[in-house]
Amino acid sequence: MSALSDISLTPRHEGRAALFARLRESESEGVPAPRIMSPKTSTPRRFPRMAALGLSAALMIALPVLLASSYLWNRAAPRFLSETGFSVRTEEANSAVELLGGMADLSTASSSDTDILHDFITSPDLVARVDKALDLRRLWAGPGADWSDPDSDPVFAFAGPGDIETLTRYWNRRVRVDRLAGTGLLSLTVEAFSPAEAQAVANAIVAESSDLINRLSALAREDRIGQARAERDRAKAQLVAARVALTRFRNETQIVDPVTALAVRMGVMTSLQEQLADALIEVDLLRQSAPDARFRIEAAQGRVAVIAARISEEQARLGAGANGLGTDPAFADLMGMFETLATDLRFAEENYTLARANLEAALAEADRRDRYLALHIAPTLPEAALRPARWETLALIASGLGLIWSLLAMVVAALRDRR
Repeated sequence: MSALSDISLTPRHEGRAALFARLRESESEGVPAPRIMSPKTSTPRRFPRMAALGLSAALMIALPVLLASSYLWNRAAPRFLSETGFSVRTEEANSAVELLGGMADLSTASSSDTDILHDFITSPDLVARVDKALDLRRLWAGPGADWSDPDSDPVFAFAGPGDIETLTRYWNRRVRVDRLAGTGLLSLTVEAFSPAEAQAVANAIVAESSDLINRLSALAREDRIGQARAERDRAKAQLVAARVALTRFRNETQIVDPVTALAVRMGVMTSLQEQLADALIEVDLLRQSAPDARFRIEAAQGRVAVIAARISEEQARLGAGANGLGTDPAFADLMGMFETLATDLRFAEENYTLARANLEAALAEADRRDRYLALHIAPTLPEAALRPARWETLALIASGLGLIWSLLAMVVAALRDRR
């Protein structure tokens, strides 16, 4: 027997032409033709694979959906929704041109206030304030969270007491705040296990939000008018100091109005100079008409000396004195001091008037830009329980489990094909 009888030939190893040629040679030589063995092909066992897929789908989809539906319809407690809507507004009433020109600024301010309120409503600070007023842990505990109690709702009820972080996380599940882009409006929805409790929580949120806006408005108002008020106080202090200095000068000099006093002094000087001129003329006349009247001439000369001395005293009071060594201040110096104090007083009064006008303008501007919380939808008192949304929740659970099962099935099939 030829060695070809021990070789199993397949179409995979030999071409069809070479195989037929070898068969003809072996027949001509009387050698039995080798057996051609076809490759083994295993028939896929589709039934066990489909059974495994069906079993996995039942365990991963049907059973959880059945358990979820049983819980939603038998144990989940009804929850009521209270809705409200509000926004932040200002007292400012601009003209049409200002409104067209400042539309971007108004939108930015409204957006900023809306962002502040959104962050505040979701913050632990507000949660602590409302919890202190309404006892949220008791309110949201509802029917209880004990799994052993068939009447409790451990999935949707708050499992107290918990810390403020846990309560805040539960708060963000039961309080939803939405911002309407471009409008500055906030929409608030609150869930609770009774209509009155849902409305009470919504009212508390609105009250705390209004207090926050009022505090922010007061701070902004104080910032706007603080500088103007400080300038007014500084101008007032300068005015008081100028008035005190002028009053002290009048008390020390016993002169209320130096201008009037100077006019009186100048009148006295004019009168004395006129009398001096008359006395000198009289002396000259006596010397010419009656040179022997010695006693009359001496009397006239004495009168001239007295008037001249009086004029010298008045001049000393008006100026620096005859020798500049007088103990009393000269009237000219007093007049200069008075003019300086009067000028300071006048400038202080003008500055104070301007500062008061600036303060009044700042107050008017602050009043015009004062912000407040405008409530366009009051917190509603629900009449029907809208939660839990059983069919929507069940569809969401089934969709999620179906997606996970599909991904796992594809992964298992891919691994099986690689082997």
